[in-house]
Amino acid sequence: MLIDLSSKSAVVTGSTRGIGFAIAKGLAESGAEVVVNGRTQAAIEKAIDALKKAMPKARLHGVAADLGTAAGCDALIKAAPSPDILVNNVGIYGHQDFFDIPDSEWTRFFELNVMSGVRLSRAYLPEMIKRNWGRVIFISSESGLNIPVEMIHYGFTKTAQLAISRGLAKRAAGTGVTVNAVLPGPTLSEGVIDMLKHVPAAKGASVEETAAAFVKEHRPSSIIQRAASIEEVANMVVYVSSPQASATTGAALRVDGGVVDTIA
Repeated sequence: MLIDLSSKSAVVTGSTRGIGFAIAKGLAESGAEVVVNGRTQAAIEKAIDALKKAMPKARLHGVAADLGTAAGCDALIKAAPSPDILVNNVGIYGHQDFFDIPDSEWTRFFELNVMSGVRLSRAYLPEMIKRNWGRVIFISSESGLNIPVEMIHYGFTKTAQLAISRGLAKRAAGTGVTVNAVLPGPTLSEGVIDMLKHVPAAKGASVEETAAAFVKEHRPSSIIQRAASIEEVANMVVYVSSPQASATTGAALRVDGGVVDTIA
């Protein structure tokens, strides 16, 4: 299958590192013109430099905007007013016991993880529908189905993304626009690697081996018995962004290594 996105433009939120960076790279490798987003100009420049080294001919732009606020979303929309592909990837997570989570943290997680996607989709979908082509992808998580007791506020936002993506797919029914959610499981992003530095590991164990041991202990239902790479998650997003995925919409597509123990 040859995925050609050379006539398409994409906005990938939170794409200066981790899964978002890999998605931006995958879309650019397929020919799309990609807007890289992060909170600071320095982070964007670092990411674009890295992407340009790998892909000198890539068409890349950067927009610094904090999408945890309505003003930040408006700034991104103004700078990139009409993409063909929107990947709502930006998000935060963190371990915290339910009884210790103040209202302000619930609001912070909701504004960034949920409302950024709501605001951008509300702005971009009408034009996609008018053009009769578009792709909107929410990066949810297996935690949206398998709510982690140690970060219930995070799981709640990922469940919300599933509801929104399904509803928007139905809102765009009968058009050439698809809306889907992608659900990664444990993934070797920079954030997870930083977390693993605090996990006791076997002497001489690599990051991958430490991650695999963590997955076996904390996500024992995993079928692949390891953490996925950011590229493995990005591959799914690139496919769902493509013309070839025209019959896939309203779906919750799991790249969770089989963590969610269901046949559906």
